[in-house]
Amino acid sequence: MTAMSSTATTDREEPVPPGRGARRLTADARRRQLFDVALALFAEHGYAATTMDDIAESAGVTKPLVYQHFESKRALYLELLDVFSYEMIDRIVQATGAAEGPRQQVELGFAGYFELMVDNEDAFRLLYGRDAPDDPELGAALRRVEEAIAEAIDPLIDAGLDPAHRLLLAHAVVGMAEGASRHWLESHRSPSDAADGTAGVARPVDAVDRSAEAARLAAQLADFAWAGLRQVHRI
Repeated sequence: MTAMSSTATTDREEPVPPGRGARRLTADARRRQLFDVALALFAEHGYAATTMDDIAESAGVTKPLVYQHFESKRALYLELLDVFSYEMIDRIVQATGAAEGPRQQVELGFAGYFELMVDNEDAFRLLYGRDAPDDPELGAALRRVEEAIAEAIDPLIDAGLDPAHRLLLAHAVVGMAEGASRHWLESHRSPSDAADGTAGVARPVDAVDRSAEAARLAAQLADFAWAGLRQVHRI
């Protein structure tokens, strides 16, 4: 995931304590760095347990510099969700655009989704991880991401249905993908952070393995989803 910024000036760096070794970056580059650092910390420790001090420390900068880019931890988290939702929707739309028929459209849509997941686990842990924030505003933001994905899928369900029925099915498809994502993320936790204390399944380590994993997940869910979607018009 990358940050969105319209500036390209150099950071107004605050003095950095000895040993941190902060580098002077353009504002765009610094913002992207802070995004990446915050994403990794939120994914690993959860929203509540991560502080702006943690983000500054991990990025090797002072906290005032972090506040130059983001007014609060909440604002940073919400922007991460926005960027993630746009990226996911773009990936799904691009993937399904290459389909030659409805069945392939379903599988390619899942493939785009799962390719993004295996390539960027931290972003999916931010959205679907077990440490999602217990906060009404942030919870509503998470639901908006799911709604945006469903609205992107809605037009792909072409079965002569009324709009409400089609949107309902789009949400069902999103729920299916979300459930599979949660299961995959939990099973791919490292041994040290497995929820039940048992060793996690080894994560894919190279691009070939990640691509194969995404294709496997997509094929399995596409079979299940297509079996139902192709019968919908008969209801």
